[in-house]
Amino acid sequence: MLFWLRNYRRELLSGDLTAGIIVVLMLVPQGMAYALVAGLPPVAGLYASILPALTYALFGSSMVQSVGPMAITSLMTATSLASLAPAGSALYSAMAAQMALIAGVVLLLCGIFRLGFLSNFLSRPVMSGFTCGAAIIIAVSQLKTLLGGSLSSFNLPGASIGAGSLLLLWLARNHLPALLKRLGLPAKGADILSKLAPALTLLLAILVIVKMGWLGQVALVGPIPAGLPGLGIALSLEQLRSLLLPALLIGFMIFLSGQSAAVTLAQKRNERINTDQELLGLGAANLASAVSGGFPVTGSISRSAVNQAAGANTPLATLVTAGLLAIILCVPTGWLALLPLPALAATIIIAVLGMLDFDTPRLALRHDRGDALAWLATLAGVLLLGVEEGVVLGLILSLGTVIARASRPHIAILGRLPGTEHFRNVERYPVETLPHLLMLRIDAGLFFGNAEVITGQIMHAVQPATRQVLLVMSAVNQIDTTGLYALVELNRNLARQGIQLHMSEVKGQVMDRLQHSSLLLQNLSGKVFLSTAAAFSELFDSAMHAPDSRRAAD
Repeated sequence: MLFWLRNYRRELLSGDLTAGIIVVLMLVPQGMAYALVAGLPPVAGLYASILPALTYALFGSSMVQSVGPMAITSLMTATSLASLAPAGSALYSAMAAQMALIAGVVLLLCGIFRLGFLSNFLSRPVMSGFTCGAAIIIAVSQLKTLLGGSLSSFNLPGASIGAGSLLLLWLARNHLPALLKRLGLPAKGADILSKLAPALTLLLAILVIVKMGWLGQVALVGPIPAGLPGLGIALSLEQLRSLLLPALLIGFMIFLSGQSAAVTLAQKRNERINTDQELLGLGAANLASAVSGGFPVTGSISRSAVNQAAGANTPLATLVTAGLLAIILCVPTGWLALLPLPALAATIIIAVLGMLDFDTPRLALRHDRGDALAWLATLAGVLLLGVEEGVVLGLILSLGTVIARASRPHIAILGRLPGTEHFRNVERYPVETLPHLLMLRIDAGLFFGNAEVITGQIMHAVQPATRQVLLVMSAVNQIDTTGLYALVELNRNLARQGIQLHMSEVKGQVMDRLQHSSLLLQNLSGKVFLSTAAAFSELFDSAMHAPDSRRAAD
């Protein structure tokens, strides 16, 4: 806790102060917009950006992570509560806080029991497909608000504000950085200013509404209660039961999003992220959100990137942002009531369209069509079945991919590169082989899910002239009981055909298992060699013919 404060230096202060001020300008419109996505009053987005951020600064491991509302978790909150309570009602707000509570408790427990490795079980293509699907749903859901009414009958002043804001934000995202650079502004400053476009656009929209006399014709945010949120939460066992599954899914997404943002920025800063500490930080942040009138929160890659680019060095920048938000709520908030909803809808649409990722499926299509199909299936699942169902489908696809690949491991037939002690795949290199010796490298651990497949492939590779089989175990990192039995059975089947079974380059943890098995204690028909080169040299003497050269296509 506060490990960064012990070594804090004065020269870091200016960067943290600057970043804290800049991020709050981005967070006010973004937080209110994401609260609307979640079906909550806009002020809930500000509440969810104060105490959770302070709590994460105490427990999290990232130096520049900005924790608060985020598009995907806001959408998941809305879809989970849509059938349970009217959006914007007191019951709805209470249930959103309860979802943050459940997610926070689960994340804290996962951190305590060091379950951070679970984040590895959702592949990047699946995560990309889910993110794209969620972005499309959010963007479509904002079209009615953007146009000030509906597609068939819209309010002209509201549509003008919405469409104009959308155009300005699009221009700012795609052209403003380059324009500012041509005007002589450093790249870092140009990028930061372009990220502040939503705040400037909202202010401009307010001015247009006032000047044009549209105050009664454009939907506004409305009164924002002044003051800090009260602490407390209403609990209901019946509601907790109905919220348990969606809260668990949201908790999983909170960790994936927050971890992704933290790791991405840590790599740029040459820092390390403690996965289990991140679970504790995000869990504590959601507990803080639950008791302060908020909803599920996580790390935002866009805000965190702005935080870093603006000069943030430590979590003090986050403390500054949270403090300024608290001040904004404690002074008269009448100006916030004038924020036009169509302009907020435009900020949401531009923000989520930036989440669309088509590079990942293109790359997957070139390198692994299974991953490309997983991306497409997850995207379709989110769009056709729903957000929660899309998360579950993504998890199933990711785990299914892991199981499928683990159950069909690669096994290479090896030969020696002429004049060396290096051994390579006969299908990729011109190598020397011995007609009576079959060398195979198993490129996976031996466990119950693949043991039978591996032994079957080995037996299939045996030729009539084969008298020696050498298993190169350099890539075998673990072996379970089923794998041990499979090797015993393989040794027995080969012995029936008069073939000796040898092994080489067995790793220590695997050898520890083998030494206590009947395979090495009494049954192995061949020997265990320290290196493949030593095995090849010794078995060469027992070959009946000189080695032939086999050249395979690259």
